Amino acid sequence: QVQLVESGGGLVQAGGSLRLSCVASGSIFSISTMGWYRQAPGKQRELVATITSRSGTNYADSVKGRFTISRDNARNTVYLQMNELKPEDTAVYYCKLLSARYYWGQGTQVTVSS
Repeated sequence: QVQLVESGGGLVQAGGSLRLSCVASGSIFSISTMGWYRQAPGKQRELVATITSRSGTNYADSVKGRFTISRDNARNTVYLQMNELKPEDTAVYYCKLLSARYYWGQGTQVTVSS
């Protein structure tokens, strides 16, 4: 069983930065694709960024150039560095691990004030 624990969310002014972290339990982290997703009130959950086991990355158009996903396999941790935050980035951010099945974290709230 895999457990994912996110941290790093909070309240920030527009233009500011936050770094989210997601720590995974278990031994499959290094061979798994990891992803960050977000869900704003009244909206569907959407992809923010993914990173493969070989550190290939993919980003939603809305965050390209502002967000960076990275991973540290020695710490079983995936990060999301978020710069130039905008009010429309306000959402609950979720970590996801994809292997033979997928696992979700509990989410961390990010609020960007204008």
